[in-house]
Amino acid sequence: MGDGSISDTSPEVEARMIEGYRRMNATQKLECVRALSRTVQELALADIRRRHPKADERELALRLHSRWVAPELMARVFGWDPRREGY
Repeated sequence: MGDGSISDTSPEVEARMIEGYRRMNATQKLECVRALSRTVQELALADIRRRHPKADERELALRLHSRWVAPELMARVFGWDPRREGY
């Protein structure tokens, strides 16, 4: 990557990716971000299901959201304290 970090992407491929992103309009870029966000949530939910196979839908949702929402807010709004219940 251009910032000096380690990457498994070759400089040539990275340059092509950056050029592709530059050609995208704002709507296309937003859709890419939304797709990546959905993928991250799906992976997190799969991990939660693996760790808590008996969890119902509410518990799954709370555990998922607690990965992005501050523990204090989760406790105050949903009565779910991830520090006590886990993620």
